[in-house]
Amino acid sequence: MPITGSSGFSLFEETEDGEVFVKCIAPVSSENKGFAQSVALAGGKMRQYTLYFPLYNEVLSLSLAFEKGSTVEKGKPYRDVEPILYYGSSITQGGCASRPDNSYQALICKRNHIDFINLGFSGNARAEDEMVDYLTTIDCSLFVCDYDHNAPTVEHLQNTHYRLYERYRVKRPTTPIIFISKPDYVDNEDCKTRIKIIRSTYLKAKRKGDNNVYFISGQSFYGKQNRWDFSVDGCHPTDYGFAVMADKIYKKMTQISDVFKGEKDD
Repeated sequence: MPITGSSGFSLFEETEDGEVFVKCIAPVSSENKGFAQSVALAGGKMRQYTLYFPLYNEVLSLSLAFEKGSTVEKGKPYRDVEPILYYGSSITQGGCASRPDNSYQALICKRNHIDFINLGFSGNARAEDEMVDYLTTIDCSLFVCDYDHNAPTVEHLQNTHYRLYERYRVKRPTTPIIFISKPDYVDNEDCKTRIKIIRSTYLKAKRKGDNNVYFISGQSFYGKQNRWDFSVDGCHPTDYGFAVMADKIYKKMTQISDVFKGEKDD
């Protein structure tokens, strides 16, 4: 994963035509105790900027300095919609995007301007009961459940997937849920069984009268042609892979409700 994605910041200016890239601000490999960089902004009038934070390394402190005479005002808020909640693996977290704004959640946010909460955990999203209970405490407009990759076995996925749904529904009976299987599908029994398990949760919920559940098969993300061009290591997406994921997940969101549509898609 490039340092621009794991430790860098992406700066964008919002214009009438959407967000325009300004600069990626990242340390060099020898800078492990902080770094400082300058960016030449256009100036001349009030402008709206968005700063995307690193996908992997934590930010202990951040300071912004401006030339004398500059004016800083309150930024444009997100749309008045509860955040979209994502829960899943290192792919959900953003590995291996080249910049923070290229994770699939950020790409979706650029289109609909709805805030999001990314609970993607590298190697550690296994639908533990304690974690599911925590997810139920988060107010959100939509829950995207994407932890397939971190279920260590099909047996673990079988034992936890529908259980996660049930525990979540007790506290959040009406929140729309999108279930997603892992994107790096290969034609073997493990992947086939995983899709079957996740789809089974969706179908069982539908049979019980829950019309607020949706399913996206990871098999549909990359297709069969040149599928290895979508990932860095056969697993984690390239920016190209994340863009394809964002398009398909966003399309499903807009089918759920017009609330999730961006202005340009109305």
